[in-house]
Amino acid sequence: MLDRYNTILDELFADTDVFVVTMDWSNTPTGPAGYPTPRQMLHPDGIRWWTESQQDDPDPDFHTHTRLYIDRRKWERGCVDELLRAVADDALAEVFLTDTELRCIHHPYDGGADVILAMPAERDRVRDRHTNWLSSHPAGL
Repeated sequence: MLDRYNTILDELFADTDVFVVTMDWSNTPTGPAGYPTPRQMLHPDGIRWWTESQQDDPDPDFHTHTRLYIDRRKWERGCVDELLRAVADDALAEVFLTDTELRCIHHPYDGGADVILAMPAERDRVRDRHTNWLSSHPAGL
């Protein structure tokens, strides 16, 4: 799994800086994470970037605050292997990498990754280089 993740990440981010983003959530904007994960240990340089609050429910017990943490680093193969391994092992969710212009996003999950690119032609080129990795489902999902 790490080899596949890193192969795509090399193609997307070679010789560039990337933002590494991790997330957690809480019932309060600054309270402890609602679900314990190794996020803080695996992403110690992540600084709080954004908090997205969902407070539509009239009951405050059902309010959630998703917090995004970010760091910027030069892309090097293997530089996020601990995060990727935790994602593949389902110990950590909600991780993504993006270029500094937010035009290319790699969102790994425990079974694969979503790659979001600015142009359909870019998407098709990446897909066509790795067709053997796609599901046999007609949509490739």
